[in-house]
Amino acid sequence: MIITVTLNPALDKTARVDVMRAKALNRLRDVQVDAGGKGVNVSAMIRALGGGSLAVGFAGGGAGEEFLSLITQKGLKADFVRIAAVTRTNLKVVDNEGALTELNEPGPAIKPEEWREMENKLLGYGAPGNAIVLSGSLPAGLGADTYKHLCALLRRAGAAVFLDADGEALKQALQLEPDLIPDYIKPNRFELLQYFGIPDDERMAEARLAELCRSLIDKGVKLVALSLGGEGAIFASKNGVRRAAAIPVELRSTVGAGDSMIGALVYGFEHGLPEEDRFALAIAASAGACATAGTNPPDRTLVDELLQKTRIEKVA
Repeated sequence: MIITVTLNPALDKTARVDVMRAKALNRLRDVQVDAGGKGVNVSAMIRALGGGSLAVGFAGGGAGEEFLSLITQKGLKADFVRIAAVTRTNLKVVDNEGALTELNEPGPAIKPEEWREMENKLLGYGAPGNAIVLSGSLPAGLGADTYKHLCALLRRAGAAVFLDADGEALKQALQLEPDLIPDYIKPNRFELLQYFGIPDDERMAEARLAELCRSLIDKGVKLVALSLGGEGAIFASKNGVRRAAAIPVELRSTVGAGDSMIGALVYGFEHGLPEEDRFALAIAASAGACATAGTNPPDRTLVDELLQKTRIEKVA
């Protein structure tokens, strides 16, 4: 069973403009409202591939009710903790060149009793054979050690943990002992270099990036999926390092591309796909998300079409 956890979900409004201008009036068009949040996007991708999952998180107020209604419309199963504060609303604006500007609210404050309810709920799902995806920002009231705590709790219970976090939250989770550290992580280039305290440099050789990924495998992580945006991805595991080239598509939106990658990876994990097949599916799903408007995942037909165009090679 796959459980996706979104501790700071949102109503996502995605809109288009010809040119995004700072300090000026921008008239939006083609406004779409979706149930957003990284874990929800992962669940949507899993469903698009033909799999199933359970979306878990916090929801509150009128925005929370609309959010849960949209989840139901997506055909997703959900088990959310209701909170007193109101679920946030985010605005994502895409211009004619595909550039994305995001205006994200910080999210509601979580009360101690609400967190205890969530913790108990997740522990109930933390069984051997289950895969739990922890992803996205943390709402007010939850510290940077939240994912570290959940990783330890869930791995002790026997579940596999996929973590998509950055900054201090990622750093603390990677301080755990090898038997408690996240099984799978998906940083992008900036997040990986930030973790190692290295200035972001787009000219950095991919061999050096691969070396950094391998050092995380040595710490106990089973898979590092390093997203390189329009350049593709690097996948590192105990079986070596593989480089996946980007698949050219007509860019409509980069929203949810990383979440689609995770959704495909965890789908492949649950269905027992060979490692390289998981990587190919992940890069095809990510490219499909870029070719799909709004925060909706690509459909399976598009993913299968792009799957035929994947190019993956072992580099170490």
